[in-house]
Order: sequence, then structure tokens, then C-alpha cells
Amino acid sequence: MGSKNKLKRFRENDTFSNVIQPTREELLNDSSLKGNWHTHFKNNNPIVLELGCGKGEYTIDLARKNPTINYIGIDLKGARFWRGAKTALEENLTNVAFIRTQIELIDLLFNENEVTEIWITFPDPQIKYTRTKHRLTNADFLKKYHYVLIPNGIVNLKTDSEFMHGYTLGLLHGAGHEVLYAHHNIYKNTHSPAEVTATQTFYEKQYLEKGKPITYIKFIIRY
Repeated sequence: MGSKNKLKRFRENDTFSNVIQPTREELLNDSSLKGNWHTHFKNNNPIVLELGCGKGEYTIDLARKNPTINYIGIDLKGARFWRGAKTALEENLTNVAFIRTQIELIDLLFNENEVTEIWITFPDPQIKYTRTKHRLTNADFLKKYHYVLIPNGIVNLKTDSEFMHGYTLGLLHGAGHEVLYAHHNIYKNTHSPAEVTATQTFYEKQYLEKGKPITYIKFIIRY
């Protein structure tokens, strides 16, 4: 994507009512967003997050299918989720919002027990050991998710990375968390949850065309 196109998208994001772009400093010094998302959506419906939402395809598709649930996509790359934010406005999807920030700040964005469910879709597996702290299912991130989730809140991990799948399963079992479902190739398993296979991202479709297996884990964080 050219720099001019990126700048254009950044400017448009500034005008979108469904895009929130707090700085790290603002979140560290102001907690006004925490506990107030039902005010933003003007309802008390459940809140579901997509972390590392990319173009927002998953967020948008889930929002279309479930109008009584509020969906929030979070990503640092605003030029990517511009497409999702624009589509939501064009389709008048009032149950969608996007936040441009680092996922590590999630506990500054949401109050304790404010989120019902989390989706992590095709994250960077950060394979190098030195990048462990950036993996979205490491122990530190799980603690943050546990804080914002309601009791028994669900976390979904969908990835094409066998490494990420194995790493996460090992961590979950080792720490005593509850794995509700796990499979290394959901499109080859007739018992895969329908909501997992019904929504596909652009890249997921490409992976499937190449015959690459898509893995999935559904779990509850227990402490």
C-alpha cells in the first residue's frame, strides 16, 4: 500500500464514528473508556473482541450474523481496519467499533468482567524465542484476557500456524486452563463448531486454496 493511500485512510479513520484511536499516554493517564463501552454502543449487549483484527473481516462478518452482540476489532494498523470500519458504516452496522492501539493495553481499555468473548484470528506466531513476549497467547496476555473477560468467558484461537497451535495448547494444559475444543485441521473435522468454519478471512481462503490446514482452540482461562 502506497504512503499516500495510507495517509488518506488515516484521515478517513479520524472522521469515522466507529473508530477510537487513543494514544498509549492517554490510556495510561485516563481510564474513561473502561466500563463505558455500553454507553458507546447505547445498549447493554455482550461485548466480543477480535484481537489483531487486520482488515476487520471477522469482526464485520460476526456482527452481521449477530446483531444483538457488540463487536470490537483491535489492531495497531489503522490503514488495514479502515476497510472494516468503512464497511460497517456503509452497512449501518451499529454493533461494530474499531480501536487502534497495542493489544497489550487491553486492560486499560476494558474493565474487569466487561468482555464476553475474545477471538484471536491468524496472529503472527512470533516463532523466535526472543519474540515470546509478543505472542498473543503467552502467560502475560492470558492474565490480561482473564481480567477483562466475564467468569467463564471464552477465548478462541484460529491460526494456520502449527507452532502457535502447539505452543498455546501446551501452555494451556501446563497452566491448568480449560480447553473446550481443539483440532489441528478444522475443515477436515466434521465436528468442528459451525461458527468457526462459517467465517473466513481473505488470507484464510488463500491458505485453504493451497491446502494448508487451519487449526482452532476454544478455551477458558482458569486461575
